[in-house]
Amino acid sequence: MVPDTLAFGPWVARGLLFAGQIRNSMIHESMNEEEAVREEETTEQPEAGPDEANGGEEIPSEGAQTEGQATFPSEEDGEWKDKYLRLYAEFDNFRKRTMRERGELVRSAGRDVMEALLPVLDDFERALAAGEGQDEEQRREGYQLIGQKMRTIMESKGLKRMEAMEAEFDTDLHDAITQIPAPSEDMKGKVLDVVEPGYKLHDTVLRHAKVVVGN
Repeated sequence: MVPDTLAFGPWVARGLLFAGQIRNSMIHESMNEEEAVREEETTEQPEAGPDEANGGEEIPSEGAQTEGQATFPSEEDGEWKDKYLRLYAEFDNFRKRTMRERGELVRSAGRDVMEALLPVLDDFERALAAGEGQDEEQRREGYQLIGQKMRTIMESKGLKRMEAMEAEFDTDLHDAITQIPAPSEDMKGKVLDVVEPGYKLHDTVLRHAKVVVGN
C-alpha cells in the first residue's frame, strides 16, 4: 500500500511552488518600498545655500552699508533738493494764478457786450419818457432807429442773421416746426416761411431758425 504522503505528493509540490511565488513577490515589494523611501529623502534634502557653501559666513552684497557706517547727503543732493522745491513753488503759483484768471474770464465774459448795449438801453428809456408827447409815426421812427443801432452793435461783435427763406432745409441750421404742401414741385424740401430767424456768432450757430418746410 502506498503511503498517504506519496498520495498527496502533487498537492504538496503545488503548495510549495505557490508559497515560493508569494515569498518572491513580498521580497520584490519590500525592495520597491525601500527605493521609494531613498528617493523621497534625496528629494527633500535642501540644497546648500551660499552661506553654507562658504562655511556659514554671510557674504555682504555689493553696495551694502557696513555696520556702523552712516551716510550723509552730499552737497550736490542738497542743490537738487533746493531746485526741486523752487520749481514746485513756481508751478503752484502758476496753477493758482491760472485758476484765478480763468474765473475772472468766466465772470466777465460778456462785459464788453454789456458795455456796448448800455447806450441802447439809455435810448429806450429816453424814448419811453418822451413818448407821451409824440404821435404814432414819431414813436415808430424812434424805435426803428434804436433797433438799427442795437443791430449794428451786435453785428460788430460777430452776430450775423441767417437767411433761410426758400433755402434748402438743413437740420444743422433749421428747426422745422411744421410741414405744408409745396406750391410747386421745385419747392419741395425747401423753407416756405420763417417763424423765427436764426443767428450765427462768427461761424457757430447761435440759434437755429424755426421754419415751415414744403413737402
